Amino acid sequence: MDFFTPMVDDAYLFGQIAATNALNDIYAMGGQPLLALNIVCYPTCEDLHTLGQILEGGLDKVKEAGAFLLGGHSVDDNEPKYGLAVTGLVNPERLLTNAGARPGDRIYITKPIGNGIIATAIKAEMVSPQAYDEAIYWMTMLNKESSEIAAEMGVNAATDVTGFGLLGHLAEMAQASRVTVQLHAGAVPLISGAWDGASMGLIPGGTYNNRTYLEERISVDPGLNPIWLDLLYTPETAGGLLLAVSAGQASILEEAMQKRQIFCALIGKAVEACSYS
Repeated sequence: MDFFTPMVDDAYLFGQIAATNALNDIYAMGGQPLLALNIVCYPTCEDLHTLGQILEGGLDKVKEAGAFLLGGHSVDDNEPKYGLAVTGLVNPERLLTNAGARPGDRIYITKPIGNGIIATAIKAEMVSPQAYDEAIYWMTMLNKESSEIAAEMGVNAATDVTGFGLLGHLAEMAQASRVTVQLHAGAVPLISGAWDGASMGLIPGGTYNNRTYLEERISVDPGLNPIWLDLLYTPETAGGLLLAVSAGQASILEEAMQKRQIFCALIGKAVEACSYS
């Protein structure tokens, strides 16, 4: 179950983003969404047409995922919130977890990061049309196809990038797998405008919470531009999958992703465990 407050003014797009974020939790484990329930917090004094647009956006994503919307729950609240509780199915033999990465594995990501920065820029009315459109494109993209390829290949580990940011979810994978992950910051793909936004200080509060929680587990190259740390700690919404695949399967993964026109970038590798993630 996942729900949150709007990060865009367009009610229909907000519904799509929130639904995508929730549905992607099922894809992160190699599953197929089956049933969904709306989770709605909405002021009774507000326009119900706007609520209808939010729900329509969510429903369209549920349909795209091939799942069924069975209703939901709503409460009167001062601030709108929306999301889904999703149930899915997965073949136990194809279950993806974040606990199987092995030394030598290559680490891939299936979406660029930076939508948390862009969402902050949207609220500050400091976002370019290109950055806005690109962020919306990625935040409304289901991880369905990349999950199918990962499950078919039997990748060693997988998770999605959401509230803990890229570094947070990599640290979780490293800890669960008892390895250390070496991340090459310069290889991490960024949404247009994310670097500029971070450079201007358009950093959400969650970034600082993630940094405080994680910094003792992360070793940073002293020469790394600090803007990278802001980007890597920043929470993402409906982010891509992180995949750990053996070196021998890396080219197979890249070929499969390219064949289905799915974005995929090599950003690091797993090594023997050190005292940090």
